[in-house]
Amino acid sequence: MDHRFDVTERFAEGAQFIAGSLRAGSSGRTQDVVDPATGETVYSYALAGTADVDAAVDAARQAFPEWGGATPGERSDTLHRFAAALAEDAGDLAYAESLNCGKPIKLSNEFDVPGSIDNAAFFAGAARHLEGKAAGEYSADHTSVIRREPIGVVGSIAPWNYPLQMAAWKVLPAIAAGNTIVLKPAEITPFTSLLFAQAAQRAGLPDGVLNIVSGAGRDAGERLVGHPSVAMTSFTGSTAVGKRVAEIATGTVKRLHLELGGKAPFVVFDDADLEAAVHGAVAGSLINTGQDCTAATRAYVQRPLYDAFVSGVADLMATVRLGDPFDPSTDLGPLISHTQRDRVAGFVDRARGYATVVTGGEAPGGELAKGAYYRPTLIAGAAQDSEIVQSEIFGPVLVVLPFDSDDEGIALANDTPYGLAASAWSRDVYRTGRATREINAGCVWVNDHIPILSEMPHGGAKASGYGKDMSAYSFDEYTQVKHVMYDNTAVARKDWHRTIFGDRP
Repeated sequence: MDHRFDVTERFAEGAQFIAGSLRAGSSGRTQDVVDPATGETVYSYALAGTADVDAAVDAARQAFPEWGGATPGERSDTLHRFAAALAEDAGDLAYAESLNCGKPIKLSNEFDVPGSIDNAAFFAGAARHLEGKAAGEYSADHTSVIRREPIGVVGSIAPWNYPLQMAAWKVLPAIAAGNTIVLKPAEITPFTSLLFAQAAQRAGLPDGVLNIVSGAGRDAGERLVGHPSVAMTSFTGSTAVGKRVAEIATGTVKRLHLELGGKAPFVVFDDADLEAAVHGAVAGSLINTGQDCTAATRAYVQRPLYDAFVSGVADLMATVRLGDPFDPSTDLGPLISHTQRDRVAGFVDRARGYATVVTGGEAPGGELAKGAYYRPTLIAGAAQDSEIVQSEIFGPVLVVLPFDSDDEGIALANDTPYGLAASAWSRDVYRTGRATREINAGCVWVNDHIPILSEMPHGGAKASGYGKDMSAYSFDEYTQVKHVMYDNTAVARKDWHRTIFGDRP
């Protein structure tokens, strides 16, 4: 079934979703949404301004008492219906994601969309499971109870690389816990966030619980983060922008969750399954055209396997099919924009002065030249302190370096400011056990790289930020823990009062 639709017609009323309705932004400026596979503008809309952010926050604030006061079962029922509504819209969501981002349709159909539906189903269950210490008499004269309460209005900012999944990761734990939310997607990728909100409305989510403001970071984003009625900010994006978000959020002392950049190491020990490591490296480095903060970007290979690994990865990369994102046989789509393609090419071109481009390292010609395509690229011979090894490229580029001892391999893996994800490849359980303990990252895969699960947390360490997406750990972050203590004695003058006034009775 063909799920293509006219986005101009679908979002004719505008790209803001506030209090249950689509509307135009009030900034006075417009944004073109470009198909990165063709370079053609497919939609233009009026960007959100600060007034739109204020309206969205006000809608969320007004919706909070009812939604926050709903029972866990009531919120769970709504989220179950939401998961079903997303499943009904799966084809439209996949089409919109591929059109907006250039993702191969098989990636949208088999990864982004089903993962987001599963997230909704997971948080429908999580809404009914509030974890906390058992009520009890931790003081002989009192009973203590732990309450988990919603925080209030959440203001979240999502990136352009996974618009649908990031909408799910931000929105679902927040509303499952009883919060209301204003989400700002990247202004260049608004489509699936809007479809997501419309599916929620169809599922019975009350108006104002979920609002979308599509605007620029300097205007809409900074206003949302700094808004005095926003109690929590969740941001996914670059470390540089994350620092700015933290600065603004500090001004109003709001809770902050940051999922920032990554430079994931891929550590291959000399007893690893070479074929598995080669296939894992290509898949792990090229997912979403490398525009993934957990993508494998630095392969460290123990010297006995190094040459065979380089050769194997280069050969396999050469078979990857670039093409029309809507062709089911396409493996690799374009980067998000020509600007991002040129940024990636700049990293590679500068690396030619100190390293070897083993394969790739160029944009394709012919019909694909109209789009933001870049060939899968493998680089060898770079120094550990070089730009190509240390900086986040966010493109289909893998750098491979050799190491000798296990100590060296783990030290090299940790030798960047980032700590989001990593993988270790070995048949030796003690080797991989050590790697999982000593590599400083929020996730360490063993003999695989990239798989994520709704039940397991996603989040980083060091310059990759703090806080978790997905899982019950994420749900907990969107709740306020309150201790309630009841006196059990009915005695007016307590023994401890003598420390303040008078003597022991």
